[in-house]
Amino acid sequence: MTELQGVVVIEPEVFSDARGYFLETYNAKKFAEAGINEPFVQDNQSRSKRGVLRGLHYQMEQAQGKLIRVLQGEIFDVVVDLRVESSTFGKWSGFNLSDREHKQLWIPKGFAHGFYTLSETVDIAYKVTEFYAPQQERVILWSDSDLGIHWPLRGEPLLSAKDQAGQTFREFKKIGE
Repeated sequence: MTELQGVVVIEPEVFSDARGYFLETYNAKKFAEAGINEPFVQDNQSRSKRGVLRGLHYQMEQAQGKLIRVLQGEIFDVVVDLRVESSTFGKWSGFNLSDREHKQLWIPKGFAHGFYTLSETVDIAYKVTEFYAPQQERVILWSDSDLGIHWPLRGEPLLSAKDQAGQTFREFKKIGE
């Protein structure tokens, strides 16, 4: 567990020898033991280059639980608690994920998610619990001062137009009122 209720860092057992390594990236029984019981409906993969910042993304109606893992490279991964009833509403946590450690991050529904690429390139795979619904997708501004996220930036991040135009956390809270 992490300081954000429901967010789980998963550290799989890695079997290595002179030939390489083997690990289980998903095991329904073990995940259920860790409190992750939702079925996954879609697998996604993305590639980003150094300095790319994606997020903070969330979906309004079809909220997605996400299981994130890095296939190649390294990221600083951020989650923000958007659950109004939560004691950690508006709080964030950051995690370094890399292909060296093979850690995975479970992000339940009700969180915004984003990441910053630390390596030359990064390939990320993630499983989601709801189908992507572009009409439901929203963005909270990555640099929102109310959230105060400490991104490990090396210069100005590379952002999509959508991510540059994200709403503030204050605007998000007004929508929920």
